[in-house]
Amino acid sequence: MESIGFIGTGVMGNSMAFHLMRAGYDLHIYTRTKSKATNLLDAGATWEASIKELAQKVDVIITMIGTPQDVEDVYFGHDGLLQNAKQGSYLIDMTTSKPTLAMQIAEEAGKRELHVLDAPVSGGDIGAREASLTIMVGGNEADFNQMEDIFEAMGENIILQGGPGAGQYTKLANQISIAPGMIGLAEALVFSKRAGLDQTTVLQSIGKGAAASWSMDNYGPRMIMRTFGPGFAIRHYIKDLQIALEAAKDLKTETPGLALALQIYEELGRQGEMDSGIHAIIKYFE
Repeated sequence: MESIGFIGTGVMGNSMAFHLMRAGYDLHIYTRTKSKATNLLDAGATWEASIKELAQKVDVIITMIGTPQDVEDVYFGHDGLLQNAKQGSYLIDMTTSKPTLAMQIAEEAGKRELHVLDAPVSGGDIGAREASLTIMVGGNEADFNQMEDIFEAMGENIILQGGPGAGQYTKLANQISIAPGMIGLAEALVFSKRAGLDQTTVLQSIGKGAAASWSMDNYGPRMIMRTFGPGFAIRHYIKDLQIALEAAKDLKTETPGLALALQIYEELGRQGEMDSGIHAIIKYFE
């Protein structure tokens, strides 16, 4: 499996694709905005003019795109992956998307002798750059084992969670866990400042105790330094939280922390913060 197609080279996808090239894979790229792939093309990746052309040339195709609708279009469209991928190809969707959509893709792929995994990631831009992403995988165990070397080029904590859709459900659990934590982190830093404390030294103390978290280590300093570029943009996080809330309702599960976080991020979006990183939540409390 030396030939990989990569669709979507945004903040996360660009670094992920670069690590695949560094690992020695022959990389073919398609993305809606070719300029976002300039560095990869300069490094030797091959540009394909369409999804259809890419699908017909590679053995493995990775998608890291925007919304569930984008995923549906890329996989189910007339010129999409399911119609045009070579028999026996592996299709890996690393977008955060709907578990039910992942199941639909897997069902259709099975009819066409294609192998499918849903494999969303966590770790943000830092994890993507450092190839230290957590990768949550759903699908067939044999397919997972076949693709494990490819996953290891992009991440470190790589776990098969179950059948089709299980990776997406796990990623939604991740987002549900993070959402109230971001509220608490922002509240704590605003509280500390108004109490006359130095926010950096507060983080040094509470970041080594029971309050410690990846978000505190990585987003806390950005909040203090007021560097609000993504990272992980609020517009994408809103999408994730909406999917998670929909899935929770389907599962008849109460998620009040998730619902509150979604309200706050939607308000930040209305205030013009859609392209800021999710740590810009501190502005809401300030």
